[in-house]
Amino acid sequence: MILAHGAQKLLGLFGGYGYSGTMQFFTGSLHIPWIFALAAILIEFFGGIALILGAFTRIAAFLVSLELAVAASMLHVGNGFFMNWSGQQKGEGIEFFILVVGIGIALILGGGGACAVDNLLCGEKPANPPAS
Repeated sequence: MILAHGAQKLLGLFGGYGYSGTMQFFTGSLHIPWIFALAAILIEFFGGIALILGAFTRIAAFLVSLELAVAASMLHVGNGFFMNWSGQQKGEGIEFFILVVGIGIALILGGGGACAVDNLLCGEKPANPPAS
């Protein structure tokens, strides 16, 4: 899901505006400095890939969580808590962002798990499950 949103912003897939459109929106409409706008785009796209692979899991989870916490506080907190399922609000609330940040915290603390590429990259060995 993070990768899909990053692909919208970077590549224009799934109905997104692509890199130039997203940069124009972030810097022109939202007045975000270009370096932070670029970071948001790259974090969502490459962070999404890293999380899917379990590569650099803790770093990717931290960056994605930070980026989405900033997005929630800048753009979504004024829309309330709930997502806009019925189209009755002016925008999306922060419910989804809290969920993703919670998942990010779990990944930061616990790592990517037994199938993560991190185990190969960093020499980490997954914990052995208890014998039954």
